[in-house]
Amino acid sequence: MKVEQIYTGCLAEAAYYIESKGEAIIIDPLRETQPYLDKLEREGAKLKYIFETHFHADFVSGHLDLAKKTGATIVYGPMAKTGYDIYSAKDEEIIALGDVTIKVLHTPGHTMESTTYLLRNEYGNDHAIFTGDTLFLGDVGRPDLAIKQGELTKEDLAGLLYHSLRKKIMTLADEVIVYPAHGAGSACGKNLSKETWGYLGEQKQSNYALREDMTKEEFVKEVTSGLMQAPQYFAKNAMMNKSGYSSFDQVLERGAIALTPQQFVAKVEQEEALILDVRTQQDFAEGHIPGAIFIGLNGGFAPWVGALITDIQQAIVLVTPEGKEEEAVTRLARVGYDHTLGYLAGGMEAWKKAGKESVQIKSISAEEYAEKLAAGSVETTLDVRKPTEFLAQHLETAINFPLDYINSNMTKLNRKNTYHLHCAGGYRSMIAASILQARGFENLVDVAGGWNAIEATTAPKTDYACPTSMSQEFIDKAVAAVI
Repeated sequence: MKVEQIYTGCLAEAAYYIESKGEAIIIDPLRETQPYLDKLEREGAKLKYIFETHFHADFVSGHLDLAKKTGATIVYGPMAKTGYDIYSAKDEEIIALGDVTIKVLHTPGHTMESTTYLLRNEYGNDHAIFTGDTLFLGDVGRPDLAIKQGELTKEDLAGLLYHSLRKKIMTLADEVIVYPAHGAGSACGKNLSKETWGYLGEQKQSNYALREDMTKEEFVKEVTSGLMQAPQYFAKNAMMNKSGYSSFDQVLERGAIALTPQQFVAKVEQEEALILDVRTQQDFAEGHIPGAIFIGLNGGFAPWVGALITDIQQAIVLVTPEGKEEEAVTRLARVGYDHTLGYLAGGMEAWKKAGKESVQIKSISAEEYAEKLAAGSVETTLDVRKPTEFLAQHLETAINFPLDYINSNMTKLNRKNTYHLHCAGGYRSMIAASILQARGFENLVDVAGGWNAIEATTAPKTDYACPTSMSQEFIDKAVAAVI
């Protein structure tokens, strides 16, 4: 028996490869299938099943393409209704793989179709559970992300999750390994551990949601408290996973096309394509195409694309670092942005050689910013971190202007004013500056290094007692203050 976790850091997502006697299963695959096909070839194994734990909201799964290329059967647990052929497994059904077996445990709560898969080894012993978004290390899945089903509320789903955990998972032995679908950085939970696997016994001791003395009412309250609003693309990804989607090979072929500057401009004008610059924030600040939006591959690329580009059908053309063209198209497709129409061949150097205009965003050091602040020459500072980050500590004179809500808050700003922007480290503030600049704001100054650099200066700061366990009321008040 072979079990391998295939972890993708930018999405904090884990897929799994299980093999026994030349037969294999892949659980929760990413959109691009070639890495899985390559692995199957290296191992000399045949893919028998593709298991899905639920309709993922934070990425588009590769199950459809993988099934077409391998002939493997797509397996969901009970209550999964799809727009394509699947095998709908029954609760507690046993599925054979070589010398091992998989027991299907229907665990509704995160979503109604959520299912945990229990792997039993060659000797019939419980070895590991693949929990999807039902159980994470340190947390459990949010009960507010499911595709709407009848009149069920997040409280209803949380109640179902309480019973799923206690009846199906906590009854298993402590030495069973827990393999979740996500680790720290995922928005599918609140406080996920940086570890990507662990033992069930450890979770019974340390995970707040698995306390033995916890009542259902206490569980529902804790699990539904402190939830930030889900990114807008989550529901769209879940529907793509449920209904179907275009072949990734077609998306990549269409998107990884080299465009001359003239062809690039034509795509923007004729297709109303968005110019997405995925280089570093430093490169973007030094020179970029007018109207371009920055979201760098070197940060939380896919989640920020999903949060800020509200039309998942938006046509996109790319400005990329050399050699990163296919990576950019792939990472967009992972979250359902399938309409990339090409990239600027030769990058900004080719753009400038063609005599095309470029613009900059002024960037200053934290020390220079602190000096300007002391001299009274800073008109307005926009802190684009999340409301909870801002409440924990911020500059006395700063205004919280979270990047998450920039599309709805932009009307609060005056295009005639000069705005200094910062986030925690410089990535988010450059995204915000690029969006504002594209919408006609010309007087923008980015503070390089963000709060991490500002904190070491003499700029006056304010501390607040931000609770370590944030209630939904606290989150709601923090968000209400800025929108």
